[in-house]
Amino acid sequence: MTLRTAAPEDAALLADIHASAFPAHEAWDAKTMATLLGMPGALGLVAGEAGMVLLRLAADEAEVLTFAVRPEARRTGLGRALLETGMMLLAAQGATSLLLEVAEENTAAIALYTAAGFTRAATRRDYYGAGRHALLLRADLGA
Repeated sequence: MTLRTAAPEDAALLADIHASAFPAHEAWDAKTMATLLGMPGALGLVAGEAGMVLLRLAADEAEVLTFAVRPEARRTGLGRALLETGMMLLAAQGATSLLLEVAEENTAAIALYTAAGFTRAATRRDYYGAGRHALLLRADLGA
């Protein structure tokens, strides 16, 4: 599958992919996606209609804003391709580290992030609501 840079006109597609991967109350709408894509330092990647990642670079530090792969496209290498391509592009733009939050119980995502070089930096208690903690993960992107 070909990865490409997401453009503002992809906001509805990004929202649809996001909605397929998250519970309805956590899904982001097209307006939110368009706003995020328009932020300084924002970078979006999309893989057909199956996956997407939104990233943001500020100085030499970057963060994953959101990352989603449709359930039927999981375990195909698509998520890893999106993540690694984003990491490579951010490093080329001067990022030395990449941060993200992931639900503590999301073992599949944690395994993906660990394989991509992320390590645990902290725990954000109740980040996703009472009793639902987030792990803050960090990857070194080099100089």
